[in-house]
Amino acid sequence: MKARAALCLAAALATSPLCQAQLGVDADAQLRAAFIYRFAQFTQWPADSSGMNLCMAGPGGMEEALRQLGGRLVAGQPLNFRVVDSPREAASCQVLVLGQSDPATLRRWLQGLGDAPVLVVGLVPEALRAGVSIALLAEPQGLAFSINHSEAKRRGLALSGQMLKLAREVR
Repeated sequence: MKARAALCLAAALATSPLCQAQLGVDADAQLRAAFIYRFAQFTQWPADSSGMNLCMAGPGGMEEALRQLGGRLVAGQPLNFRVVDSPREAASCQVLVLGQSDPATLRRWLQGLGDAPVLVVGLVPEALRAGVSIALLAEPQGLAFSINHSEAKRRGLALSGQMLKLAREVR
């Protein structure tokens, strides 16, 4: 049942206008960006959060796909995309996509964020162990995601029950 629901979500995402082929952006990056956009839609930030900044740090090949999300609404606010080079810059982001794969680098970024209410999405399996809120991973059947719910709550974020049900793993 869980696999079926995940397939339905993936099919819905893949057929959305966001995932339709756009010049210069590969389909995998678009699908990952669509998942990240949905993660943001199914997350609640503390009331004192201002703006809706979607940030990318490190490699990952997703910069253009994430840039195309700019202007889309999340929690009634338009997404602003930017690339960040340090955890200090990333503290003002609501969503941070970490493309790093080295566990020490991932931990440095997470420690640098402190308790900031940032939904941190990692793109490698090591990311969940390092402490990101969501790890978005490629699997033979397509994309899957795992959630570190305790880390999201520690950061003051509330994740939708729907998203928790669709996750491959919830910690």
